[in-house]
Amino acid sequence: MTSQQAPLRIGVLGAAKIAPSAMILPAKATGVATVVAVAARDPARARAFAELYGVPEVSETYEDLIARPDIDAVYNALTPSRHADLSIAALQAGKHVLCEKPFAMNAGEARAMVAAAQASGRVLMEAFHYRYHPLFARVLEIIGSGELGEVRDLAAVFQTNLVDDGTEIRYERDLGGGSLMDIGTYPLHWVRTAAWAEPTVVRASGVFGRGGVDHSTQAELLFPGGATARISGSMVEETPMASLEITGTLGSLKAINPLAPQMGHLLEVRIAGAEPRRETFSREPTYDFQLRAFVDAVRGGPAPLTSGRDSIAQMVLLDAVSAASRL
Repeated sequence: MTSQQAPLRIGVLGAAKIAPSAMILPAKATGVATVVAVAARDPARARAFAELYGVPEVSETYEDLIARPDIDAVYNALTPSRHADLSIAALQAGKHVLCEKPFAMNAGEARAMVAAAQASGRVLMEAFHYRYHPLFARVLEIIGSGELGEVRDLAAVFQTNLVDDGTEIRYERDLGGGSLMDIGTYPLHWVRTAAWAEPTVVRASGVFGRGGVDHSTQAELLFPGGATARISGSMVEETPMASLEITGTLGSLKAINPLAPQMGHLLEVRIAGAEPRRETFSREPTYDFQLRAFVDAVRGGPAPLTSGRDSIAQMVLLDAVSAASRL
């Protein structure tokens, strides 16, 4: 954004837990955007959120927020069950959209969302914030350089502990909950992105709780060319962990916490015949990089790295892993 450009005016759909770290704080820190209004299912909750985080306006309904003439873009932080309809409505109203992951409830919804973005000429970006941080850019640079040789195996894990306290939407399947749709989206996206290809599902399994919600999911994937991948996502583990390991014919790479490097990270590269090498990167939040990328795309800069065909392919794979794990 040049000094002549005013900050992008954004409206927030959902007084969600992720909204402060993913949008409110980055807007204040970067200055490239300003949050104008918020709407929530419960207007009282929206008003409390606005007061707490300094959001100037509250819209009584989601539709009211989308129709506001004083916003340029919408950040959709709602449950996955409301990603497709409200993102499409926002696009049709001429707003750009930054949509939380998972992008949609299924690949069909994802295709409809991308088609709406193309028809409207507006930016629709999936909020895989890690993808815009220098750490993951470096991971891809190392792979692309050939330093690891031919990539043969990828292993990705993300696990955490989310308590089922009756308010946690990740335990509500109808809303798009479950470990695969939330936690598991990251390891799936890490291996897809690192392999520069789309895999098929060899096998998958899950541990399921009330209402058929998966508490954890594991999958084995096969990429064109023969590389394999193993992914694991869990929302019931006591010890948090996020890691990506890539093994090639000449060496290996391990990234600790590619999810949120601002919370601490490590990138270690091991090449046969050489001393292990460790690299560290910016501790600036991934969400700051993501917001800059979104605003740049809206202003006519590079297209988002997480949009269009990538978002559709991600949902196709999520659907396939889900189906295989429930067989």
